[in-house]
Amino acid sequence: MKGRINLVAAAFALTALTYGLGRFAYGLLLPHIREDLSLSATGAGWIGGSAFAAYCFAIVFAFVAGARLGERRIAVLASLTATCGLALVAVASSGWSLGLAIALAGLSTGLTSPPLAAAVARCLEEVARPKANGAINAGTAAGIILSGFAVTAFAGGWRELYTLFAVVGAAVTVWLWFAMPAVSRERTSGDLSFECLTRPGVGGLCASAFLMGTASTAIWTFGANIMRNDLGFADGRIALAWSVLGAAGLVGAGTGLLTLRFGIGPVHRFALLVMALALIGLTAATLAPMMTFGVMGLFGVAYIVSSGAFLLWGIALFSDRPDFGLGLPFLMVALGQMAGAPLFGTVWDAAGSGMALLSFAAIMGSAAFWIPNTALTREQETARPRNITSLSETPADCC
Repeated sequence: MKGRINLVAAAFALTALTYGLGRFAYGLLLPHIREDLSLSATGAGWIGGSAFAAYCFAIVFAFVAGARLGERRIAVLASLTATCGLALVAVASSGWSLGLAIALAGLSTGLTSPPLAAAVARCLEEVARPKANGAINAGTAAGIILSGFAVTAFAGGWRELYTLFAVVGAAVTVWLWFAMPAVSRERTSGDLSFECLTRPGVGGLCASAFLMGTASTAIWTFGANIMRNDLGFADGRIALAWSVLGAAGLVGAGTGLLTLRFGIGPVHRFALLVMALALIGLTAATLAPMMTFGVMGLFGVAYIVSSGAFLLWGIALFSDRPDFGLGLPFLMVALGQMAGAPLFGTVWDAAGSGMALLSFAAIMGSAAFWIPNTALTREQETARPRNITSLSETPADCC
């Protein structure tokens, strides 16, 4: 029991490190970074996009090398690249050096999800996996909360904060080495081929994930700048709004339970529409700035639920390769974010933040056009064993 709980806890911590600190803390600290390094909105968007581009490269590497290196080595490599990237951000002196550091930190996110999905699939019985994957996915929210509290404690000191994040990363790296399972004696997943991408439902999954990723950069990359420039928020209020976003996202740990109750499709569509509403709400916050906290909370919970629904949707389509099933939608989200960050910056520079937010709300809403195949999800649901009720009741051949 302790080994399985330790695995989920360490995986939660890695997700908090790579996604919460390595990727999304950049948006929170961007106002001070832009001021110190004299970055335009377009330049800041391209730097943010570099993290998502690096993610795409890393996740392909994780697919190809995962079976040979094993979950432990890939997960530890993810933590190491996050730690090094965060340390390099702390000493960045120009837009170019910052871009390289942010890209290295972004590389870690691509290495994170596949080994964690494979470890959960190997160490937990099927009925326990949605709850475990939902809890691990909520680690992003925990990292966001940590970054928000840290900004409050180190107001304006973004270099000191990134140094602190790097220290946290070093500790997580050591923890992962002991918590993750060693390389299995037998390969437990099937081979990948181009035919995998022709399965029914894969096109809709990819399109929806890409559009969601594109639209989400409005908050992840530019949310703090909008609060500062358009709403006149001081650093303390921005950090508090970011913490609210993260705290609300912790509710996303229950995504697995929600999908078991209502199905992946309705949960997926509802979360996307809530995020679109949140982007529209941020444009109206100029009339009532305090509503920003509610808007950020809505976006936080909906984003984690949406990403969790994509995770479960992908695994349902690729039950023979859970690492690929999880990684494919996350890859498409990252491709969307890679395109969305510079696009939002360009629209902002040309037409203002309000028009950019409304345009990206429309993109987010369009992602809800696709939903999972209900026949597939119901068939998988009825096939699940019913003798497992908690993370403690798991196979004995792991950890």
